[in-house]
Amino acid sequence: MSWLNKLPNSVRSASGLEWKLWRKLPLILLVGTALPLAAAVALHLSTDTQNAAEARWLQTMDYVVIGAVIFHWSAVVTTAIGCVVVMVMKGPGYVADGMEVSHSDKPRRIAEGQEP
Repeated sequence: MSWLNKLPNSVRSASGLEWKLWRKLPLILLVGTALPLAAAVALHLSTDTQNAAEARWLQTMDYVVIGAVIFHWSAVVTTAIGCVVVMVMKGPGYVADGMEVSHSDKPRRIAEGQEP
């Protein structure tokens, strides 16, 4: 027994922006991760941490970079989920195994004092 069955005569929609974006997501992930990390490395190489104020500022910038990278990753994952949803929705139609409901056409009457 298959999990989902294709609907007969279902039409698959043409692919659009979702496939173009899906193919670019690895590059977007890589560039969006590398740029903040490169900026952090450049800050570490160019900043002298001789006093506590500069060391504190540099540590704060490290936290900012980590936050930017994590935010970027979550945005890429969210975009990937959206692409997958659009791909599935544009694909052929599927139907799950139907469950017969005994009272779908003729709802049964509930006697007084009984819970539904």
